Formats: sequence, C-alpha cells, structure tokens
Amino acid sequence: MSLSLKSNRVRLAAVTAALAVGAGLYTAGAASAEHSVPRTDKEIPNLTQVQDKIKAFYGDTVDASGQHYASADSNYAKQVADIEKKAKGQLEKVVKNRAHAKKGAKKPAIVVDLDDTTLLTYNYELQVGFHFTPESQDAYLKSTDMAAVFGMPKLVNWAKSQGIEVFYVTGRGEHQREWSARNLKNVGYKPVADTDHFFLKNKQTPPAYLPCGAKCTTVEYKAGTRKYIESKGFDIVANFGDQYSDLKGGYADRTYKMPNPMYYLP
Repeated sequence: MSLSLKSNRVRLAAVTAALAVGAGLYTAGAASAEHSVPRTDKEIPNLTQVQDKIKAFYGDTVDASGQHYASADSNYAKQVADIEKKAKGQLEKVVKNRAHAKKGAKKPAIVVDLDDTTLLTYNYELQVGFHFTPESQDAYLKSTDMAAVFGMPKLVNWAKSQGIEVFYVTGRGEHQREWSARNLKNVGYKPVADTDHFFLKNKQTPPAYLPCGAKCTTVEYKAGTRKYIESKGFDIVANFGDQYSDLKGGYADRTYKMPNPMYYLP
C-alpha cells in the first residue's frame, strides 16, 4: 500500500470491502454486487456501521493515553498469521532448494510493502477519521512510529537470516525515507532499509529504469521496481502487499495479499 497515493482513494470501494471481507467485492470496488452507481440509499452501507465493523475486525483497544491500537488476538491478526504461515512454508522450500542450486543461480529475494504490510496504519487511520491527507501523514510519520503488522518482523527477519534478500518497496514519497527507515528499525525489522534495499516513489527525480517516470501508476511503479531488482541478479520468490496494485505486473514467483478493509488503491 502506498499512503502517498491515498489522494486517489476510492473510499466507496473501501466501504464495500469492509462489509464484504472474503466475499470478493474488494477487488471490484463496487458500491453493491449489482450496481457500480447506487440507485437508492439502501445499496450504500452505513458509514458508521462500517467503521464499527472495521474496529471490531482489528480488535480495537485503547491505552491509558486514549490511543487506539489493534489487538494481537483480533480476527485481523489471525488472518495475518494464516497468510504468514503459508508464506513461511513456501520460503522454507526456497531455502531447501537453494542448497542444491547450481552455481551462479539467482539469489532469492522477497519484496515487502510498508503500509499495512510491514507497518500497521490502524492508529493513524483512526486519528484522522479514515480521511488521509499528505499533511497529516507527514506529521504522523515525523513524530510517531506505526506498530508492526503482527508477526511480520519475525517472518522478514527469519527470511534474511536464511540468506533471502529483503527489499522494501513503497509508494511513500522519497521525502519520507528517514522517518520510514526509523520506524522499521524501531519496531524490530533487522534487514536494514538502506538505499540499496529501500525504494520510495520519487516524482521529482524518477529513476531511469522506470519508463513511465513521474507518471507511473502504482502497478507500473511497483512492477517496474521489481523488474529492476531482478535485473540485479535476484529472483523475487515472494511479494507481499495489502493492495492488489502492489502485487500485479509480474516479477514475483508468489504473491501474498495482506488484509486491509480500510481503503482501496487502484
């Protein structure tokens, strides 16, 4: 997920998705299963009720200071754990097969997104009432560390310890690099988010390997960056993201869609 692209959010799609987790409407982004443009108000989920469902899904908890956080025993956390278990099984096979790989074979790598893949935006979303602005995001990231997505530091750190290279690819802006790298380190990610392993969107000076330049769609930017990583001698064995636009475009052997009913990014 790329928070810096949230000005393009399809909020109606997010509302539908929140009420239809697992029902297939998330990818469609439709107001209902029948009409993309509602014909009556009855086709539109009640926004307050949707937000209540989101909070329940994340197991909303409030600390002594009044800050809201997701719960480690929530249904969200359980869904994440199931995805991570499947990914771990695949990566264990990659490690095993690598021991018998021919000399000169490409080194295995994984690509992970930031927002709602490695870092959980839930607290930020509640603070801003699910209404993203670049200004509020900058202020939050500058002063506050987002919590890690449950279990992801353990999975990512394990992959690195087994010789799988880790690359962070996010739609956050280049100016947010220092805050983002600090956050990753502070919540336990040991693979260093240095300039060789951490890719952010740079509209001012886009890299030469992206033909679309500053006008890249999310899919073009993410897939183009993965293509560049593989051109450096890596085989991306797994790609993790909370948006389908994080995962489309190829250049990954397997993709893992992390749950996110809070917003939809095309």
